[in-house]
Amino acid sequence: MDVQAVLLDFCLASFFIVIGQFLRAKFSIFQRFFVPSSMIAGFLALALGTQGLDILFFSENIGSYAGLLIIIIFSAVGINGFSLSKNEIRSEIDRIGSYFSYKVLAQAIQFSFAPLLSILIISIIFPYINNGFGLLLAAGFSGGHGTAAAVGSTFVKLGDSSAMDIAMTFATMGLLSGIFGGLFFIKLGTKRGWTKYIKNFQYISGDLKTGLIPRENRKSLGQETISPMVLDPIAWHLGLLLIATGLGIILNKWILTVTGLDLPTYLVAFLVAILIFIIFRKTTVWNYVDDDIINRLSGTATDYLVFFGISSIKISVVVEYALPILLLLLFGIIIVVMTLMFFGRSMNKDSWFERAIFVFGYSTGVFAIGFILLRIVDPQNLSKTLNDTALVAPFTTPFEMFAWSVGPYMLLGGQHWQFVGLYLALFAVCIILNIVFKWWWFDLPLDRETKLR
Repeated sequence: MDVQAVLLDFCLASFFIVIGQFLRAKFSIFQRFFVPSSMIAGFLALALGTQGLDILFFSENIGSYAGLLIIIIFSAVGINGFSLSKNEIRSEIDRIGSYFSYKVLAQAIQFSFAPLLSILIISIIFPYINNGFGLLLAAGFSGGHGTAAAVGSTFVKLGDSSAMDIAMTFATMGLLSGIFGGLFFIKLGTKRGWTKYIKNFQYISGDLKTGLIPRENRKSLGQETISPMVLDPIAWHLGLLLIATGLGIILNKWILTVTGLDLPTYLVAFLVAILIFIIFRKTTVWNYVDDDIINRLSGTATDYLVFFGISSIKISVVVEYALPILLLLLFGIIIVVMTLMFFGRSMNKDSWFERAIFVFGYSTGVFAIGFILLRIVDPQNLSKTLNDTALVAPFTTPFEMFAWSVGPYMLLGGQHWQFVGLYLALFAVCIILNIVFKWWWFDLPLDRETKLR
């Protein structure tokens, strides 16, 4: 690998990302639909690259960057760890419990129904489709480009050479579905009285439209936990991330050599980062780790991942799989809309729309899309959606991690019915729990009043 070629690839990517932000800030068409700058950049590079006008040349490494960046992103998730408040759980069990169940159901419905459709229908119509095809939609929709890269790379290891491009296509389509679909439902919700904290869709702050934050509204990027005179704080936090990333890569290679078990590298890096988090929490080191800086480094890696993920999509593969992709894509949109409009209203009592629209954005793209949609309808987080999301994250993450890490092996290794059955059972358990604990509010009107103020 030519190190200079890698640097030039990232320089070129940076150029397009800056251009993407310029276009987002200047043109209302991008502002109206909240298209991320990195996505604009990725489509520009795809159009100008070898599969388009053929006037732009990246190195041969471009297809591998997404798989590497996702290791850093999962390391960041592990380093930040988790925190729980037992008092909060006990005092607000109905709201938090029902929301936890709803978020798990939103995951389970994609992990079960999408592979089920793929196995029972798509693989019969198109014999070249394998049993794992449905999980690629879930990886792109529920996981975003980062998870799509991770799951796609695992599929490639298992012999499905087209999986990465298909997963990235689903992630891109999911992101667009989340943006356009989310805005459609928000407009509908404001007209019909579903929203409780805004009454007019026209109320959208300028920074959400352009991405440019006025000087008076700017917040600190993070805290200087290390003196810049000794070590730059960014270098300190980046060092922690890269240590977890490097140890994850080394450990995974060792596991492969000793046991022959080829685990996803991002999963091993995540577990290493969790271990580092636990050790740091037992010492004074944790006092010098800033979550905000870790999140910004992770966000930076995500932006580049989105760019490389889109710009490296092989159009020929998308064309070859166009019909099964389209069929599964339409089905994916149906189930996320059902999750929003049926289960969202049924499993959330107060501020049901605000909480459900966040999960809708989260389930079709990334946390950022869910956050944007939530910020439009609940700019001050009066619904407590973000608080509850952070609280339940340690409990919902294992269900996701199992699907991303073990799912490909089960689906492509002859255990596809066990995998589908597991998540169908989880889907059913979520509904049963909500009914048993009286967290089922389907009979309440869509324009119900909320007590969260």
